[in-house]
Amino acid sequence: MTRGVRVEMRFSLSLPREALSIPMIRRVVGDALRGLGVAENCVDDLLVATSEACTNAVQHARAPGEYRVTLHADESDCVLKIMDRGSGPRPAPRERGVLSESGRGLSIMQALVDDLDIQTSPDRGTVVHLRKRLSWRDEALVRRLERKLMHTAG
Repeated sequence: MTRGVRVEMRFSLSLPREALSIPMIRRVVGDALRGLGVAENCVDDLLVATSEACTNAVQHARAPGEYRVTLHADESDCVLKIMDRGSGPRPAPRERGVLSESGRGLSIMQALVDDLDIQTSPDRGTVVHLRKRLSWRDEALVRRLERKLMHTAG
């Protein structure tokens, strides 16, 4: 009997609430997912959604200091959590200009991930949960291991 391929990665970063931290987290998350062999279009979706959530943490959290990003990826999903001391999303203004960029972050995140959940608590702040089902490049280690197991199984 063969056992399924098990791939798992976890990390957590505390970042200063500064705009310069956003490209850094994009680089770390992108390099980690690409290193696992996640398909580029899937990586791109996660990076844009993560950037939107981190931008909100940097711009809107009420407490000075840091925000935190955690990542858990396995052979099926990637879950990112962006945590800050903010009070959560604000309703978008009723009348936005056609070229206005403010207030679109939640819609962008919803379009790019499979699940978006935002939990807000006055004493703990805001946690944005992003979950996306992963797709893999053909040459990804997880794909090569699956083929090897299938070949040896019969």
